[in-house]
Amino acid sequence: MRTPDDGYLGAEDGRLMVVVEDETAGFVSYRSGSFDGKTKYWEIGIALLPEYRGRGIGWRAQAMLTDYLFEHTPVVRIQAATHPENVAEQKSLEKAGFRLEGVIRACEFRAGNYRDGYLYSRLRDDPGPIVGNGSVTGPVDGEPGGPSAY
Repeated sequence: MRTPDDGYLGAEDGRLMVVVEDETAGFVSYRSGSFDGKTKYWEIGIALLPEYRGRGIGWRAQAMLTDYLFEHTPVVRIQAATHPENVAEQKSLEKAGFRLEGVIRACEFRAGNYRDGYLYSRLRDDPGPIVGNGSVTGPVDGEPGGPSAY
């Protein structure tokens, strides 16, 4: 079990493992931010091992983390950023209920050049996806909200 004492779960940031059938598939992370110095938001991220990509695990993990943060904190906004060439992550964020807000120009120096980024967000009042029974397989037939449209 992770606690704020070991540095994995904290009031300002944290990391949680993504587990599939008792195997570690990667991790999700969150960190706090604020545009005005007083209104807090979360920024989330994900890293999956290559063999777990393209299986619907990423969007569900991000949706579950987002739902958890909305349920347990008072923030109104959760955001995520990705690279323009990372089409898989863009689709994953959209499936997780995030909306593209725009391009962040020259936000990162990578591979010898300044690169743009895409900023996505989900607000507390935005409709979220149906994630299901807490597993990466989605809702079970017969459960409220199942089967998933995704």
